[in-house]
Amino acid sequence: MTRLGVRTLFRKEVRRFLRVPGQTLLSPLVTTTLYFLVFGWSLGARLHDVGGAPYGRFILPGLVMLGVLTNAYLNSASSLFVMKLQGTVVDVLVSPLSYGEILAAFVGAAVVRAGLVGLVTWLVGAAFTGFGVAHPVAAVAMLLLVAVAFAALGLVTAIWAGSFEQVNFLPTFVITPLTFLGGVFYSAGMVPEPLRSMTVANPVYYLVEALRWSVLGRAEAAPGAGFLVAAALAALAVGVAWALLRSGWRLRG
Repeated sequence: MTRLGVRTLFRKEVRRFLRVPGQTLLSPLVTTTLYFLVFGWSLGARLHDVGGAPYGRFILPGLVMLGVLTNAYLNSASSLFVMKLQGTVVDVLVSPLSYGEILAAFVGAAVVRAGLVGLVTWLVGAAFTGFGVAHPVAAVAMLLLVAVAFAALGLVTAIWAGSFEQVNFLPTFVITPLTFLGGVFYSAGMVPEPLRSMTVANPVYYLVEALRWSVLGRAEAAPGAGFLVAAALAALAVGVAWALLRSGWRLRG
């Protein structure tokens, strides 16, 4: 019965974002194309080579990372927060599902959305730069860890938040700045201080560099550091999300 419940909740969450394909898939398709038109072609014509790769190919892993972590977060955060506002989250909490199973269904659906966005982003970018991937298994593992981490972080934020403004606070003022200052569009070695020190102190930088190594076969930072950061963040976010679901804090009242 619990397996059926997990599958039902998971499918419900997947159908929820598939009902708006324009927001789920078309938006990242247009955004990625614009990034490559503006940055890949205009700056690429001037920079030519960054980190041993053409500039357009250099920025592709960062754009994939940006799409995956943003959509993983937004999917779980928006879904749980709406359920909290409507009062339907209580029905899920009192169901026969364990808190771990509820967490798995929400996170699993967010990972599916993030994976679709990441795939679309990569396909669009690869059409400009080439489809080669140096370490495909490592790339998939990295994206999976990041998607799980930010999906769980979205649940934590949704439980804490009391308004849509608070739900959007983290992506607007934390995730997006960290990502854009995390080496998506530039190499840490090509920028002056203090931006260089800010970049290497940014945990997202190591996530981007680990994925860049997986795709290009080379990176500035050690890829192991990125996998360690992703695994630690995923474990911490999942643990906090499970504890908050179990406590019912701001969910049952």
